[in-house]
Amino acid sequence: MVGGGPGDPGLLTVAGLQAIKEADVIAADRLAPLAALEQARDGVEIIDVGKIPRGPGAEQRSIEDLLIDRARAGNKVVRFKGGDGFVFGRGGEEWQACAAAGIPVTVIPGVTSATAAPAAAGIPITHRTLSQGFSAVTGHVPPGDPRSTIDWPALARSGTTLVIMMGMANLAAIAETLIINGLEPTTPAAVIADGTMASMRVLRADLSAIADAATREGLGAPATVVIGRVAAFDPHRT
Repeated sequence: MVGGGPGDPGLLTVAGLQAIKEADVIAADRLAPLAALEQARDGVEIIDVGKIPRGPGAEQRSIEDLLIDRARAGNKVVRFKGGDGFVFGRGGEEWQACAAAGIPVTVIPGVTSATAAPAAAGIPITHRTLSQGFSAVTGHVPPGDPRSTIDWPALARSGTTLVIMMGMANLAAIAETLIINGLEPTTPAAVIADGTMASMRVLRADLSAIADAATREGLGAPATVVIGRVAAFDPHRT
């Protein structure tokens, strides 16, 4: 189980690359650094199991069945994910499925975009004079949705940097909820699209304006949202 990092192939770990070179089968997500597959050995079976947000993609159960089937056939299988497989990546679910089937699993952590994308954009998600912690959450369902288990009012009061993954479609609702629950409308915010990639784009605005600004600029998924004082970080100012 290989975490591929935030997108730039150079941020794939040495251990992850070695696993790719040794694999018989690679089941790859669309956000994994697919350029690394050029270093896979001849004859490797590469299977696209990527999911498109709100679009077509492999069903989770079918992915798990695929991993088990190929492993039972005696193959060394790499499940190649973007970021880190245990950070909003369903890596735990896939490990459970393999464990239930008696398939041994080795986990190779990846660099998560929750920290790497802000860093690449020049935003330290913690900084001694600005933020003593960060909270990383998924925004794939909006506040108030019965599927959401996130305590958004508590996050608004937490005093930590907020890092929101998969939240572009619900960014306006998230910003509104945070403001209603105590965050100042002028709280700095940033959207980092395609973090660490050559195509990376960074947008900064007040929390009250960030969703509309992102829409005007055409910024969409994959993107990382940072909310808090660090989003206005300037290395030339103390």
